[in-house]
Amino acid sequence: MHLYNLTVQAPTAITHAVVGNFSGARQQELVLSRGTRLELARLDSQTGKLSTVIASDVFGSIRSLEAFRLTGGSKDYAIVGSDSGRIVILEYDAQTSSFVKIHQETYGKSGTRRIVPGQYLATDPKGRAVMVSAMEKAKLVYILNRDAAARLTISSPLEAHKANAIIHHVVGLDVGFENPTFAALEVDYTESDQDATGEAFSNAQKMLTYYELDLGLNHVVRKWSEPTDPRANLLVQVPGGQAASSDRYDGPSGVLVCCEDHIIYRNMDAPQHRVPIPRRNYPFQDDERGLIITAAVMHKMKGAFFFLLQSEEGDLYKVTIEHEEQEVKALKIKYFDTVPVASSLCIMKSGFLFVAAEFGNHHLYQFLKLGDEDEEREYSSTDYPSFGMADPNAPLPRALFRPHVLENLALVDELESLNPIIDCKVLNLLPNAGTPQTFAACGRGSRSTFRTLRYGLEADEAINFDLRGIPTSVWTTKLKEDDQFDAYIVLSFINGTLVLSIGETITDAEDSGFLTTSPTIAVQQIGVDGLLQVHPHGIRHILPDKRVNEWQAPPEKLIVNATTNKRQVVVALNSGELVYFELDLEGQLNEYQDRRAMGSTILSLSVAEVPEGRQRTPYLAVGCEDQTVRIISLDPENTLEVISLQALTAPPSSICIAEILDASLNRAQPTTFVNIGLQNGVLLRTVLDPLNGQLTDTRSRFLGTRPVKLIRVVLHGNPAVLALSSRTWLNYTYQNMMHFIPLIYENLESTWTFSAELVPNGFIGVSGSVLRIFHITKLGSKLKQDVIPLDNTPRKFVAHPANGFFYLIESDHRAYSASAAEQELERHRATGREFDKEILDLPQREFGRPKAPAGIWSSCIRIIDPVEGRTVRVVELDNNEAAFSIAAVPFAAHDNVIHLVVGTAQDTFLSPRSCTSGFLRTYKFVEDGRGLELLHKTEVDDVPLALLGFQGRLAAGVGKSLRLYDIGKKKLLRKVENKNFPSTIVTLNTQGSHLLVGDMQESIHFAVYKPPENRLIIFADDTQPRWITTTTMLDYNTVVAGDRFGNIFVNRLDPKVSDQIDDDPVGAGIMHEKGILMGAPHKTSLLAHFHVGDIISSLHKVSMVTGAREVIVYTGLHGTIGVLVPFISKEDVDLISTLEQHMRTEQLSLVGRDHLAWRGYHVPVKAVVDGDLCEMFARLLPHRQSVIAGELDRTVGEVLKKLEQLRVMAIGF
Repeated sequence: MHLYNLTVQAPTAITHAVVGNFSGARQQELVLSRGTRLELARLDSQTGKLSTVIASDVFGSIRSLEAFRLTGGSKDYAIVGSDSGRIVILEYDAQTSSFVKIHQETYGKSGTRRIVPGQYLATDPKGRAVMVSAMEKAKLVYILNRDAAARLTISSPLEAHKANAIIHHVVGLDVGFENPTFAALEVDYTESDQDATGEAFSNAQKMLTYYELDLGLNHVVRKWSEPTDPRANLLVQVPGGQAASSDRYDGPSGVLVCCEDHIIYRNMDAPQHRVPIPRRNYPFQDDERGLIITAAVMHKMKGAFFFLLQSEEGDLYKVTIEHEEQEVKALKIKYFDTVPVASSLCIMKSGFLFVAAEFGNHHLYQFLKLGDEDEEREYSSTDYPSFGMADPNAPLPRALFRPHVLENLALVDELESLNPIIDCKVLNLLPNAGTPQTFAACGRGSRSTFRTLRYGLEADEAINFDLRGIPTSVWTTKLKEDDQFDAYIVLSFINGTLVLSIGETITDAEDSGFLTTSPTIAVQQIGVDGLLQVHPHGIRHILPDKRVNEWQAPPEKLIVNATTNKRQVVVALNSGELVYFELDLEGQLNEYQDRRAMGSTILSLSVAEVPEGRQRTPYLAVGCEDQTVRIISLDPENTLEVISLQALTAPPSSICIAEILDASLNRAQPTTFVNIGLQNGVLLRTVLDPLNGQLTDTRSRFLGTRPVKLIRVVLHGNPAVLALSSRTWLNYTYQNMMHFIPLIYENLESTWTFSAELVPNGFIGVSGSVLRIFHITKLGSKLKQDVIPLDNTPRKFVAHPANGFFYLIESDHRAYSASAAEQELERHRATGREFDKEILDLPQREFGRPKAPAGIWSSCIRIIDPVEGRTVRVVELDNNEAAFSIAAVPFAAHDNVIHLVVGTAQDTFLSPRSCTSGFLRTYKFVEDGRGLELLHKTEVDDVPLALLGFQGRLAAGVGKSLRLYDIGKKKLLRKVENKNFPSTIVTLNTQGSHLLVGDMQESIHFAVYKPPENRLIIFADDTQPRWITTTTMLDYNTVVAGDRFGNIFVNRLDPKVSDQIDDDPVGAGIMHEKGILMGAPHKTSLLAHFHVGDIISSLHKVSMVTGAREVIVYTGLHGTIGVLVPFISKEDVDLISTLEQHMRTEQLSLVGRDHLAWRGYHVPVKAVVDGDLCEMFARLLPHRQSVIAGELDRTVGEVLKKLEQLRVMAIGF
């Protein structure tokens, strides 16, 4: 078995975000780290939309990211800390639109290790030095400078190590132009290591340490070290140093130390200031639980600065420092607004705040005001004795506030994110969808969502109205060449033409000059200010003064087809003749004296647009009934001569010549493609050589069951092609690469470009009798997401095999359910204490719920209708039960009627895991599946994490035990049990009599049920311990599984062993076999292994394209969706494997990670080719492509064609 890995959806989580001027132009951009991928995003401050400029796979794990700028420079660089054991400095090159590695300095081993730096990065604000730190012991400082040619230089590393020290955070201090200084939060564990009583551990101090880089002596010294709050977790740089233009100081310098419940200002030889972190004024919550700051950002303005700190509940606090020169007078904090909990916050100079959310969608906000004039209470360090430091170990009095809806910020844009995907199913449920949809349970807490993902471009409809007739074609046209917007919509019917005028509204046009009594074949704005209409009996050339020049078709002949551009018109007569017209310099349309007889009925024609600065386009494509396409010259020297011919497999229904940029073929200029749509629904795309008119590099694709109709359109100023079949497809350029993707929209019979004031970059189309105007905004996104909001974190869901509904379980720890919250409120009312009622009315989706003590759960079962996209019903779970597993089980004892079994646990604690009791709740479906009726609850002794229907019974993984249950009247009846599993059972799969059991820590076990002896017997397991997250069976003996460390692997059991087990009726043979390696008597063999770089949350064996082979679809926690495609032939394996080897040496990782080592992170990569790396072949320079293709004994076109074919056959686009 050999597999080809392709990423369908790159990870959507953002782990780090930095803002800076990376392109050197006068605008700020964001560099976003998505774990294994780097992106540059640009903000359009007019529309408030973020767009991705470039995205690069780094084939490594990004651990830290910082921006810096050399003193006096105008451009920012990005420094990346990763698992490569190297520090890398990247520059964005606007010309090639790529990240360029300027420096790569090796300092340690690869891999994410405790004492290898890369976890923390801190830069000097003046861009003179950078510190890269490990989690333990190691810290290195690099000096940054520029040479005589103004190029960035980097020094050898200077050590700032401290043995036996755990590092919690590192930040660069703002000291102006004095020696660069870095602050670190450290804990020394020397004594804790040697003290067995644990007393030294509880007395260990957390130190705030300053490291100074002496630029004169070129070494690093520990300048100052003082104990700080033991619960400090984050440092924030405070501005300091003298301003460049005056003697005034920018700020007092030093750091803000963020601790549990408090913020402390600290600096060397300066008094400390401490303020409490305000808490929400809930009437009931876990008061013993501290509040910590998880994200922070500092923003400097002219003569002032402020901080935005975010708590783990999502509340933003504005922190300001009152100071005179370098002396701090007061530290102040007040509540600002509430946004999603962020992994990074970025403030842009144009007045925007970017929130890279920890979970769920990322948000872009605009500042409306800075919160200075509101009535929110401000807490100051001067309100407390000794600036809040009278007793540093005692907490300050609680500060309270009531959250409010956004007042200081306004949401302007949202980046969709699937992170985290917790469970997923791939099914074809939606009507007329064609390909399977992905249903994903995403998110955490009250912001969780259930998403329906459909592969294709999302079209936003602007207008639709009924025409009371069915048009055959639609066009739009301008009146003059340089008009910004279209003036007319022309609709052709079987017996006439309707012309509509575009203004503030769309009305019938008067005196347009068009012939309305006959159907129309083509419409064109021709020359500078003329209009052209082709109808069956002739051609009308409408002049600006509404005079009409008419060319009549020869007697007894009709025009059956036509193609036009700004200066040329070619019409086909029903006699099989071509008539050619060209516009002269006076604006008159002149017929070429000869006509060309094609010898066969002409079905379609196409000429390209006239290139800029040219009089004409030299080639015409003609499709004939004899299943050929001919390229005919329109050059004055050999007009209407056939240059080349291509035979087809079916008659052509439509032809379109379009010049589209495809950097894989030619990055300097657009390539001329001849798109040929056939009557059998196949599209052929051929490259037309502009010099000799020959057709090369033909690629085919099946679009649908209807004949293909092709229309050349304009999309955001660039040429594109719309292909209409049983689905609508769009061929366009995005980030210099060509894409061919279906539109998720109504099926259209005809379409054209539409440009008006309200819809400047749109399309107009006809669907039956309805005229539709729509536009496409998200060209970079290939997934359309429909979202259903959830109340709690989703855990698992199942599809009912008959009624089409989904049954989803949700559960949240430390959260009150609706009934528990009401009880708490009643208890509070009974005490007679006053409380703020309005805080309980805040929308839970935005603000979450009060935090409950550990062991309190909120949980429910939700019934979802995926076709309607709505929640049908929610069944709350009582008695503090939390749902962990779910299965739809047909019980043989009840005539195979399907029941829903939900595994729950009461009063569950997570660490260490315990519960007072587990339950198996059995529900009967009522109201056609729209409701659930509880039949009974069966008590079990541990948390049931895995349930499955097995041979008319229920297989349940309860803790370390595997049990089979049958249904009884008052509870489920335990029939058989096996307690020999090493740790908790987390997944169950079945085929035939085999049960595949996924163990939390010990990989996969094959078990078999023997009815005569009523035994469950483990007969095979894995040789390697693995932390399983998800499994699925590929066939009776083969399993694919994912683990917590981002690996996917395929294991196979020897078929002989499997047959031997099946032939043994009572299992006596297995019982007497000796176990190997303290496990089962048989072992599975590893067939394939691959490191994805994301925790695998689900695996599915499914066909993504109608009629194509099945593939393995996987999803990752960070929002990754990918496929593993089986290779069909040994020739393909050899070709693509050799290409991958060449690409490893050609396309080096941006962070300096070795690709082979990355894809074989924990176990060497086996039998899987990295398609993401192979597809980067299209982005290589042409001469490198030629060299590699030569080594493969192929042409560049053949290699690109093979890569496209692998992708199209697997996922359809």
